[in-house]
Amino acid sequence: MITKFIKRILRRDPMVKHTQANNTGAPKRIPKKSHRIDPHLLSKNAVKVTHTLQQAGYEAFIVGGAVRDLALGISPKDFDVATDATPDQVQRLFRKARLIGRRFQIVHVTFFGKGHPEIIEVSTFRALLDNAGDHVAESGRILRDNVWGSQGEDAARRDFTINAMYYDPSSETVLDYHGGMADMQKKTLRMIGDPAKRYREDPVRMLRAVRFAAKTGFELDSATRAPIAKLGKLLNDVPSARLFDEILKLLMSGYSWRAIQGLKEAGLHHGLLPLLDHILDDGEDSKGANDFVKLALANTDERIQSGKSVSAGFLFATLLWPDLLKNWKSNSSKGMANIPALHDAMDDTIATQSSGMTIQRRFESDMREIWSMQPRFERRVGRYPFRLIESPRFRAGYDFMLLRCATGELNPAIGQWWTDFIAADPAGQDELMASVKNESGNIPGPAKRRRRRKPKSATPPESAAS
Repeated sequence: MITKFIKRILRRDPMVKHTQANNTGAPKRIPKKSHRIDPHLLSKNAVKVTHTLQQAGYEAFIVGGAVRDLALGISPKDFDVATDATPDQVQRLFRKARLIGRRFQIVHVTFFGKGHPEIIEVSTFRALLDNAGDHVAESGRILRDNVWGSQGEDAARRDFTINAMYYDPSSETVLDYHGGMADMQKKTLRMIGDPAKRYREDPVRMLRAVRFAAKTGFELDSATRAPIAKLGKLLNDVPSARLFDEILKLLMSGYSWRAIQGLKEAGLHHGLLPLLDHILDDGEDSKGANDFVKLALANTDERIQSGKSVSAGFLFATLLWPDLLKNWKSNSSKGMANIPALHDAMDDTIATQSSGMTIQRRFESDMREIWSMQPRFERRVGRYPFRLIESPRFRAGYDFMLLRCATGELNPAIGQWWTDFIAADPAGQDELMASVKNESGNIPGPAKRRRRRKPKSATPPESAAS
């Protein structure tokens, strides 16, 4: 113990400002028999990070959402570690570690093994910023956040009580500063400190409140919910990239429709995603749009809950489709040709959306490609089907087309034809082409016979393409 203490004193970075001792009170120590966290649900790499830091003389705990999920008996998707070691000190202990961020500096420690690499996010205990001068804007929003403090201060800085618990794998003990375990038992989501002040510090916490409530099924307590509708306009000051990331987390929480309903109930849906105003409209005119989006989100939730991947481009393509379809029909009614009318509608739809939350360009490209395919699914003559099936984003476009069929927007027979076409051998594909010719009464020009190999999988892809 003496050796570790000496190491900690010697390793202190003299250039980093450390605050005075914590005055936030001692935590409640919850033993294994009470919290009942299953060690088998822990990431071996997260445990390795805490062990390495502790062996070097630092404090280190698994923290945040991972502890919440572990206490609920859920295997966490991500693991965060909190420590009193500074980012530079953490980086020196791990071979595959790099510093991330400026406003909130953390360390990503990467482990490579079977499957995808795992990143353990390591953060240093943050100090309270009541008197932090230029670290906080006049609105109350935190601008810079690299002032280190004690674990008690770090706990007070976290958003919700259920996310402010620290788990030590070596002793299998949970440190609970703010009654998070009791709130979990009551199924209550409660903000630490004054909710209005905390939302001003970081407006994204309002979106996180809605997301956590949807994911856990917990109720926001009255004090946590009350300021949200009034302070929702503060989200306009959040950088677009960060806002996009938080909305994406909400939509990919596995409980997206419940979360969107939560946005409406909290008064946050206006302006974030202009399309939500239409989706959440209960009027008869919006019924078709609602059915389409509900089905798309239900498929997305099902895939995520099953541990399958989901394409963000596909997801936003479905959410914006009702608005795009409306613009497309409007353009066509003005005499524009079908394809130019579609592309003009794409531009208008994305421009309107950008007035709220800007969708990243890489996803915008996927969306445009998926939308552009839709008229081509109805051209099942000549070489068109063969060319379409070779498109890199064919399966995403195909999944999207099936959603349109499922809601009655497109003739379901078209979807079945493409499902059969994907699975058929060359002779079967010729028969399907002939059936279209007979149905339409139109005899297309001669097409060169093309023998195609069957797709790698003869099974049609699932909705919400990855």
